[in-house]
Amino acid sequence: QVQLVESGGGSVQAGGSLRLSCTTSKLVFNYYTMGWFRQAPGKEREFVAGVAWSGGGTTYGDFVKGRFAISRDNAKSTVYLQMNGLEPEDTAVYYCAADQWGRSRLDVDECDYWGQGTQVTVSS
Repeated sequence: QVQLVESGGGSVQAGGSLRLSCTTSKLVFNYYTMGWFRQAPGKEREFVAGVAWSGGGTTYGDFVKGRFAISRDNAKSTVYLQMNGLEPEDTAVYYCAADQWGRSRLDVDECDYWGQGTQVTVSS
């Protein structure tokens, strides 16, 4: 059974940084566009960042504004999200997602696999 396992969430103060990781097994990692979504209480799940299966092109949600960087290590079947300049509005559960042959701007309805989520809390 395919599993996406996230790690790296936690609590930080505004302006701080966190690095999320998502690793998987039983997946032909190179075939999948990988990405991150987030969901705050009472809000819909929204796209944060994606890195394409082909060539590693990246796309970010509009709110990122250069603060986050997504990357992938195909040899380790792992995708990372480096988050800098965190703001209280970034507080949410962050989910890793995989979409076979997908575009780098992932669609929440088209992802094939999801992680269990990791909490990110940013205090002011």
